Amino acid sequence: MKQLILSFLILTIGFTASGQVLNPVKWTFEIEKIAGDDYKLKYIAKVDKGWTVYSQYTSDDGPVPTSVNYEAMEGIQLIGKASESGSKKEGVDAYFGVNVIKFLADKPFIIEQKIKVKDASKPIAGYVNFMACDHSKCLPPSDAEFSFKIPLDGASPIKTDLKTTENTVSPSETPTTINDTPIVAQNTIVDTLKTSADFSVGAIINGDKIDQRVPTLVSTYEKPLSNCGGTEEKKEGLLWTFIFGLLGGFIALLTPCVFPMLPITVSFFTKDTKRKGWVNGLIYGVSIIVIYVLIGLLITIFVGPEALNRLSTNWIANTLFFLIFIAFAFSFFGYYEITLPSSWSTKSDRMADKGGLIGIFFMAFTLALVSFSCTGPIIGTAIVQAATKGEYLGPFLVMLGFSTGLALPFGLFAAFPAWLNTLPKSGSWMNSVKVVLGFLELALAFKFLSVADMTNGWGILKYELFMGIWIVVFLAMALYLFGFFKFPHDSPIKKLSATRMGFGAFVIGLVIYLGSGFRVNEKTGDYNALALMSGLAPPAHYNFFIKPQEVDAIIKAKYPSYSKCANNINCFKDYFEGMAYAKEVNKPVMLDFTGHGCVNCRKTEEHIWVDDRIRKILNDSLVLISLYVDEDKKLSTVYTSEHSDKKLRNVGNKWADFQIVNFQQNSQPLYVMTTNNQEVISKPRPFVEGIDGYLDFLNCSMAESQKHTSNQQ
Repeated sequence: MKQLILSFLILTIGFTASGQVLNPVKWTFEIEKIAGDDYKLKYIAKVDKGWTVYSQYTSDDGPVPTSVNYEAMEGIQLIGKASESGSKKEGVDAYFGVNVIKFLADKPFIIEQKIKVKDASKPIAGYVNFMACDHSKCLPPSDAEFSFKIPLDGASPIKTDLKTTENTVSPSETPTTINDTPIVAQNTIVDTLKTSADFSVGAIINGDKIDQRVPTLVSTYEKPLSNCGGTEEKKEGLLWTFIFGLLGGFIALLTPCVFPMLPITVSFFTKDTKRKGWVNGLIYGVSIIVIYVLIGLLITIFVGPEALNRLSTNWIANTLFFLIFIAFAFSFFGYYEITLPSSWSTKSDRMADKGGLIGIFFMAFTLALVSFSCTGPIIGTAIVQAATKGEYLGPFLVMLGFSTGLALPFGLFAAFPAWLNTLPKSGSWMNSVKVVLGFLELALAFKFLSVADMTNGWGILKYELFMGIWIVVFLAMALYLFGFFKFPHDSPIKKLSATRMGFGAFVIGLVIYLGSGFRVNEKTGDYNALALMSGLAPPAHYNFFIKPQEVDAIIKAKYPSYSKCANNINCFKDYFEGMAYAKEVNKPVMLDFTGHGCVNCRKTEEHIWVDDRIRKILNDSLVLISLYVDEDKKLSTVYTSEHSDKKLRNVGNKWADFQIVNFQQNSQPLYVMTTNNQEVISKPRPFVEGIDGYLDFLNCSMAESQKHTSNQQ
């Protein structure tokens, strides 16, 4: 249990704390003789629990594939392709829509390359480039340097540990010289710009070393110009899991399997004295909680955190969930019942007759068994939803919430039996509740089929079709509530009640709302993704139709990195070009440290940046600079970072080093508001769900930027 909690705490931290850089992959290298001049080079990665690395043969359009790059290999000849082994998982990524092959932490990830040695005196050297991701973030691509020596005949395989450095970055006083050479001030933007793959602008170069530290960024990162920002990734996912379970418990109370038991059970407890009645009622309620929590705890422990986390994208699991939810739906419609063996409830009922604490406990256990046909689908829905969100304690917490919602009324009515008179009478309305739940189960089923569709690359349940199915399901629910048809256990409807008509009208409103999801936003050039459907419907860009917009040709001619980013928002993909333009138009800047393989970057873009207020600020009031830390475009010259001692071979290495050196973090996304004089306005914002918080961050930073500009004039 301690290990489960520790794993959960580690993996739910969605940002890198100040002064710490993550290093979840450790590499070692071996060479062993096969026969004659044939050898085998082995590249072995030990991956920390909860993290993954990507195959050499995964798609280039998703997270960055691992690659072995040789810088010295004159004395060898490669034989065939490199093989891979480890705990492999393959499927189409839900966010990038491409096939992804990744290796999990269960076993070491091993790449083996057969070679023929032509000259044993010549060195074998190079580097492995790789990207590491966990369930909430991806780190920028990193290099692991290697070198091999040909072992003598009969010698043991040579093992080489990767020499890693502690990548903790702490600000220090800004130097004025390097090797007695004066440093040029970095907060001056040079007008003559080079290409985005060139270091000749804005960085201090000394031989093959490069220092990308911007003194004003470093100093104001520690002490921003304002008190805005400072938001850490919220840990409220567990709270919402509990609340989701609590609501499930309250809903289960309204079903025909549970509701009639309420007055019967409470009247049993009130036969004795008032004090004994509410004490027994309390014991009964606690027993319900203990029973369901034990179930959730057993699922959490025996299924394990790794398995629960994999459910979120596994197409086989999601297809199975789709079929299970369809079965739940038709059970609620009344075509059959999902029940437990009757012998279980009979034995439990006998134990309940013994009285005392044991008797009360088994009364609660009997309730759990006999009500399973109504509560089972609700429990199943709650557990699956919690598990597929990657919340390792999800089943435990959702059952705690469910049992609390179910037990609370029994305890309260036992303590205050007069409240029973305020309850509505049992009747056909309870079956209507079950049928409505059936429609909800049916709609949710397609959410899981959608995940299976994306992860297996079927391409059949894209945005338009998914939204159409949901509209049909909820329209059918509305017609049912208005009495146009009924199900097997429904009683004849002589007159529609005001409550039923009210719910029907609400569902019609929901159908109209879902229909609005087909509107194309002329500003973004894409569908208006609905906030209510966030996390349920496929991403709006995963559709059958629609094409993107073009950029301003005049700005593009002057600043080559100027382009359209997510939701057709104008952006620069080079820090120095973007900062020069911001100086030119006198606007503040938002640095967006992102990546092609960053899932939470896509979540922010698809569910937060689509908001009209946020998009207007990003397009009109500031200059957006999106720096892709996994961009593999090669640099014209390879330099070594002054701070990490790592070689910077491509544009992604450049921006990853820039982020670490100036902001002491290496996870994405990271949003940093600065002035066009390269001063940090607010504390950087990591990934946090929710539009309002992001909007507050922007508005507060913009207001402080205006104050700062006014004070300088």
